[in-house]
Amino acid sequence: MKSTVLSRLQKLGTYEPPADWKRIRTIDLHTEGEPLRVIVSGFPELEGSTILEYRQSARKQWDHLRTALMWEPRGHADMYGCLLTPPVSQEADVGVLFLHNEGYSSMCGHAIIALATLLVELGVVEVHEPETCIKIDTPAGMVTAYAKVSNGKVTSAWFYNVPSFVVAMDQLLEMPGFGQVKYDLAFGGAFYAYVDADELGLPMVPENYINLIKFGMAIKHEVIKQHSHLIQHPFEEELSFLYGTIFTGRPVPAFSIANEIVHSRHVCIFAEGEVDRSPTGTGVSGRIPLLYRKGIMSEEQSITIESILGTKFHGSIGFETTFGPYDAIIPKIEGKAYITGQHEFLIDPNDPLKTGFILR
Repeated sequence: MKSTVLSRLQKLGTYEPPADWKRIRTIDLHTEGEPLRVIVSGFPELEGSTILEYRQSARKQWDHLRTALMWEPRGHADMYGCLLTPPVSQEADVGVLFLHNEGYSSMCGHAIIALATLLVELGVVEVHEPETCIKIDTPAGMVTAYAKVSNGKVTSAWFYNVPSFVVAMDQLLEMPGFGQVKYDLAFGGAFYAYVDADELGLPMVPENYINLIKFGMAIKHEVIKQHSHLIQHPFEEELSFLYGTIFTGRPVPAFSIANEIVHSRHVCIFAEGEVDRSPTGTGVSGRIPLLYRKGIMSEEQSITIESILGTKFHGSIGFETTFGPYDAIIPKIEGKAYITGQHEFLIDPNDPLKTGFILR
């Protein structure tokens, strides 16, 4: 009897779904704790000739596939993903769209680090040691990444981000039922409101996760309501939106690694209440010109920013530039990513929850 059951169970390894079911393959990674689901096959071809046109095509025609892969039951409220596209710049290796619980973001540092790691370790790009260069077209512009390679294995990855700049500092926000909150506004591939959590007495630890979401989203909505005129990208109206709130503050000693000096802690609340498990690559990118403008960071300095988990990104000033009316910086951000799995997701056309659902 047992042998019969075992022989039947072996058939599970050769299961083939019905022909009318949608099949989408992904490779999953995490960068310093933040997930990335990379769609590698099964997604319909997108229309357009630019990354922003690809994004419009995905949003208008195939958004139900984003929700199916990011939301439950295949994902969760804090899932993050990306869709690879053909490059649109002559020098780029690949293009990418970034996906999350609310929609599509303009740039994502943790995804760039993960993609550089994935493309090198799977041999998609020509690998060179000790560093392999990968150029990636994003909605915010082309980003150049470098994977550090030793014996064919990526030990870390870093990238030069798009021009990052300060929009406004020491802005006062009237928070209903709370009073005034001070914030800085900066762009690091997306717009963020930076708020000092220590001044608010808001602990940036996992146990305070729910309060961070609640207050972070409240700040985001009030900045949009009260100061939307500040959130204007110099060249692309599609990028003129506030992506999230970043709480900053002192590092947490319990998470410190011996012999490593941590500058500060970041907790980013973005999209529809997602919490970044990493220090947020675009968030660190926007923070660097803020620290430079305030005289806290020098051109030669490298800083380490920790996340809510205590994982780390290293950030420095690549070089100075201008971007429209702004004095800008090209930040350099470094971190580590790890492959966690590969999946074939199935979408049964008769499943009433086939496009997913989200609980927060």
